[in-house]
Amino acid sequence: MVHMNVAKSLLSAPLQDEIPSDRDQSGYHPLYRFALEPTRIYQQQFADMYFLRLAKIKPAVDRVAAGLFGDVVVGGSHARKVERVLDVRQGELCWVSGTIYMDMPYKPNVLDDVSKDKLLSRPPVIRKYVPEDDDDVLAEGRGSVAILLEDDSGRIRLVGRALRTVLLVTGCIVAVMGTENEDGELEVLDIAFPDLPPQPARWAVSNETEPPVKRAKTEAVDTRIKGSHDSKASKKIAIVSGLNFSGPHKASAVQTNLLLEFLLGESVAAGDAIQISRLIIAGNSIAASDSQETADDQAETAKTVNPAEALSKRYGYDSSSYNPQPSRYLDAFVAELLPSMPVTLMPGMYDIANASIPQQPIHLAMFPKARLFASATAGAAKSNKVSGGGGSSGWFDPVTNPWEGEVEGWRVLGTSGQTLDDIAKYIHGDDRLGMMEATCRWRCCAPTAPDTLWSYPYQEDDPFVIDDCPHVYFSGSQPAFGTRVITGPEGQNVRLIAVPAFSETCEVVLLDTETLDVSVVRVARE
Repeated sequence: MVHMNVAKSLLSAPLQDEIPSDRDQSGYHPLYRFALEPTRIYQQQFADMYFLRLAKIKPAVDRVAAGLFGDVVVGGSHARKVERVLDVRQGELCWVSGTIYMDMPYKPNVLDDVSKDKLLSRPPVIRKYVPEDDDDVLAEGRGSVAILLEDDSGRIRLVGRALRTVLLVTGCIVAVMGTENEDGELEVLDIAFPDLPPQPARWAVSNETEPPVKRAKTEAVDTRIKGSHDSKASKKIAIVSGLNFSGPHKASAVQTNLLLEFLLGESVAAGDAIQISRLIIAGNSIAASDSQETADDQAETAKTVNPAEALSKRYGYDSSSYNPQPSRYLDAFVAELLPSMPVTLMPGMYDIANASIPQQPIHLAMFPKARLFASATAGAAKSNKVSGGGGSSGWFDPVTNPWEGEVEGWRVLGTSGQTLDDIAKYIHGDDRLGMMEATCRWRCCAPTAPDTLWSYPYQEDDPFVIDDCPHVYFSGSQPAFGTRVITGPEGQNVRLIAVPAFSETCEVVLLDTETLDVSVVRVARE
């Protein structure tokens, strides 16, 4: 059950009692699944990512499809499996697995960008890739949007009313059952997804990485916690996103100060403050610059001003537009918290990090105060990334986006919101929890990368494939707070959390590390 708590004491008089200095600590093991090596090569083809993804997920979706379609009989014909898309024959009931590709009228086209010399300017903001007046025919695959299934042999267009009941985007791996019509299209009768992957046990990473002596101590402490009814046993993880620090004299400064007081325990009961054992900042800590213009605005400006000046501002570095204050405010905010609690910081769309995913950790040079609490190797590609083990991290831990780790024994997967923002452009509506559930059942947290979501061109592995089912999956900078628990065929349970942008809602999410219950606290009055 979700509880909405209004922190009425935020504007009350200071607490008379001394604020305790100790705080419960939670187990924390970051996994460096999305860390890139310092030397990166961008000469390889992006299409290889989709072939890697298909090779990894196809066995799982084939197992599910065999159970669903193996005994299906339509018109006296049994559904048979075909290995390749091009093996589908007209009039034969069959099923085949492959990668979905959506051909949509408003999708960005890299060839068009090259021909019109748009690559050097910032891409324009596209709200939706689908026409808003094409809902009915879109769902059946017969409108201006074409839904295709592809593998290494070719593509076939999918049509049929079965497409109306599911969420599909470019890059998800599915199996479809149907028959080819006279137009060479596959009339879809049913669709199968790989569903949730196997879920590791709690403390799985800790048991693999900790020495036997330390592991025994941890298990003993955990046993005492489970058997105790002390309030300290219920630790909480605070998750906040969209702080959007900007210039001075902004209304957000008051909100972030109230958030700081809440996290430090200066505005609520001391016991509640001690329960928060870690803060996760899920991206968008720096606001978009007020001076940012769209590519069309820049082109229009170039026609009315000195061409040389316009080109220098469009293609070159304009020092007059740089504002160092937001990063200073973020550094001061984090440094104020670190003596009291550890902080995990993820980058977001407008933060000082690479634009393509996976975004790498924000460099410690941007945190002259907070970096004193970081480990010597924070922000670097860890050597134990391949083995999957956790490394030593300081109280200040800049991480990647997406990010995966173990917190208090639970496997946690989080993004800063770009993956869902791009998926939302493929569909009508804005059900963010439904999108999160779909990515889990697709076993891919960023299916539209690299087609419409900028991504590093992986060649040997696709880290966006979800190999181990998380216990907690959150996404930052969402339009509104939401949470849901989904279940899998093997008893998997995943807590989905849509974390709202704090600058818009003044809300921070609290996750109970024992029950995985979620509450949300609003730290400003209506």
